[in-house]
Formats: sequence, structure tokens, C-alpha cells
Amino acid sequence: MSERVARILDEVRKYHQDSQEGRGFIPGVTEIWPSGAVLDEDDRVALVQAALEMRIAAGKLSRKFESAFARRMKRRKAHLTNSGSSANLLAISALTSHLLGERRLRPGDEVITVAASFPTTVNPILQNGLVPVYVDVELGTYNATAERVAEAIGPRTRAIMMAHTLGNPFEATEMARLAQDHDLILIEDSCDAVGSTYDGRPAGTFGDLTTVSFYPAHHLTMGEGGCVLTSNLVLARIVESLRDWGRDCWCEPGESDTCRKRFGYQMGTLPAGYDHKYIFSHIGYNLKSTDLQAALGLTQLDKLDAFCSARRSNWRRLREGLDGLPWLTLPEATPRSDPSWFGFVLTVDPRAPFSRAELVDFLESRKIGTRRLFAGNLTRHPAHAEAPHRVCGDLANSDIVTEHTFWVGVYPGLTEEMIDFMVSSITEFIGSHR
Repeated sequence: MSERVARILDEVRKYHQDSQEGRGFIPGVTEIWPSGAVLDEDDRVALVQAALEMRIAAGKLSRKFESAFARRMKRRKAHLTNSGSSANLLAISALTSHLLGERRLRPGDEVITVAASFPTTVNPILQNGLVPVYVDVELGTYNATAERVAEAIGPRTRAIMMAHTLGNPFEATEMARLAQDHDLILIEDSCDAVGSTYDGRPAGTFGDLTTVSFYPAHHLTMGEGGCVLTSNLVLARIVESLRDWGRDCWCEPGESDTCRKRFGYQMGTLPAGYDHKYIFSHIGYNLKSTDLQAALGLTQLDKLDAFCSARRSNWRRLREGLDGLPWLTLPEATPRSDPSWFGFVLTVDPRAPFSRAELVDFLESRKIGTRRLFAGNLTRHPAHAEAPHRVCGDLANSDIVTEHTFWVGVYPGLTEEMIDFMVSSITEFIGSHR
């Protein structure tokens, strides 16, 4: 590093430190966000250094992050994308590849998922001409059970795709066994669950594919960004091709002839020797990220353990503080799991002398941010109501989520003082309705 660059980066550190001065918490005045990025001076320096080096495309920093993140997630391959939503799109699209032979998914095949989810878990199913099969969730954990999924398996069922809700793992061991027994492909949407474990194993290590988001709300951030992970090398190759325009070539950016036969291929009806860098074997996209994002991801990854610890601590403080209050269903970890929580979810009893909206309005008036449990029952949304789908059983709990559920934050940027103010505010509101 040149002396001039070192001076610039030193000034960046000082700038960051100066920008953090005078930030105190004033109850009812300071915003308590439900989610957000926690960024320190190392993150700011990493971004500026990557910018000084003009790392504006995917390159060595992206590859370095992919390798490090794959090791951390205990997967063989990781492929960065421009968002977690794109990661989900790639994961489902990969299952339609001709390279899977008879296992490939075809239009009309079914994928089991949950109704109470974020739409980008389900949208890729529809976008690939597949049919989502909706099952209900359990109140408290807000996940489907393996028993519910088993009941939904039909003659055209080919895959299972669902998220670990708010970082709380679903029954991953049982779900993986169910998939194996019925020759189904399992995709874990781990966008909310980096650092969570089930049966002592990391969430994201049970399925054929797993997806992660690096949006600022999530456990690690790159600003935008996502990742698809797998230990199946065929699926990894398909994901890479689909992400990179659908090309057949696997050369890194700026490289040529990695396979040592760049002009030695004959594919399709192309002339023999057609440049492999311009042979396309899939109908793909361009969903790559950049080294600017990866630079931030690398410094964030160093702090993952501390971030997960803070999330667990904040969740426990809320859980203990609110324990015993009437009219609220408090969240519960799935048995045999250790969640790295994304949020703290609350369901107001339909018989309560107050509504969810009244409690939310009270909290928002005190600058305590709230969020709905994503889409609630997706089948009630205009975009999904008329789309092809099948429902197994009723969706009674998903309807309760739609009407009566919300969540508040536990992300590492919250202090104990903020958590205690959230507890006292909810307690005060409920006390005023007794």
C-alpha cells in the first residue's frame, strides 16, 4: 500500500470515529429500528480501499469472499449474487436445467412451501412455471412442520423450498429425511438464519441448495447482495452458468482458456472451435455482484460471531422481560435449535381487549419500529391469489399471522437501554387495558 493511500485510509478512520460522536439514546425520541446494518470503521475503510483500487466488477475479492463464506457455512461452493431474491431465483431455476436429466423440474411440477412467507421465496416457483403448494405454519415458531409437509406431497411434488422464519430453523433434519425418502430436492432459504443451528448443525447445511441475503437488514451486509450455496458440484455449475448470462464457460473475469481448450469445443449446431467464452448452455441472467460489495462482506464476516451473540442476547432480554404478559403469544425456538434471531415476533390474542394495530400504533408513536411477519398469508395477496397454486389443509394460522402478528427488532445495533424501553412500553400498554 502506498504512503498516500495509507494516509487516505487513516483519514477515513478518523472520519468514521468523528461521525459516531454524540449519539445517545433518548426514549421516545430516538428511532429504534427493527433491523439495520452495524458498520464500523473497518467496513468504511474496506469500501474506500476497494473504490481506490477501482474494483467495480466481480473479481478477486468476490472469489475470496465466496471461498471464506462457503467454509463458514460448511458448503463446498458459494456463488455471490446481486441480492437474496436473485439467489432464490437462481436456486429454483437451477432445478430446471437439462443437466439434471430426469430429475429436472418441468412446468406444472409442484414445490411445497409455506403461505406465511416473504414473496421472493415463492415467486421463483411461479416464474419458472412451477406450482407452489402452500402449507400452514405453527404459531410460536412460525415454521411449517415435517408432518404438514408430508401431508402435502402429491404425485407431481418434486421439491421443498421454505425459509427458516426470522432465523428460527424449521425441522431441518426431519425435512431433509422426508426429501430423501420421497426423492425430493430441498432448498433452504437461510436469508434470515445465518448462524442458526438445528441438531448442532448450521442452518443451510441440510438441503441440496441454500440461499442467503446480504441486504442491510440481515446478519451480514454488503448493502445489496446474496449468495447460493451447495455441496453438489453439478448444481453449483448450473447456478454459476445461470448467474453469468447462461454461458458454458467457467473462466473467471479477465481470464481465458482455463479449460485449455477454449477453441476446441463443438456444441449445438455451432461450428467446431467456436469460442467457448461465447457458448451459452442455459437461458440465463446477469445476477453477479461486485468487488465493492465483497470488500464489505469480508470485513462483516469477521464480526459474524459477535453479531449472532448480540441477536441472541437481545432476543433473550425481550423474552424474559415480556414473559407472563397476557394476551400475547411470545416466540419459541424450534425444539433442538439455537436460532440466530432476525426479529422478535409477537401475536396478539384475537380475544384481547386491544388489537394488533392499536399496540403497533402505540409502539410506533414511541419511535419503536415494527414490521409485519412479511406477507402474512400469501394466497390473500392480489399477485398470488390468481396464480396457479395448491393448498394442503387450511391456512388458519397463516390468517392469524395476517391479522394479529408483528415483530420488533433484535439486531446488534440495539442497546440494552433500547430493549428495556421496548419491554416497558409493551408492558405499559397491556397494563392500561387490564
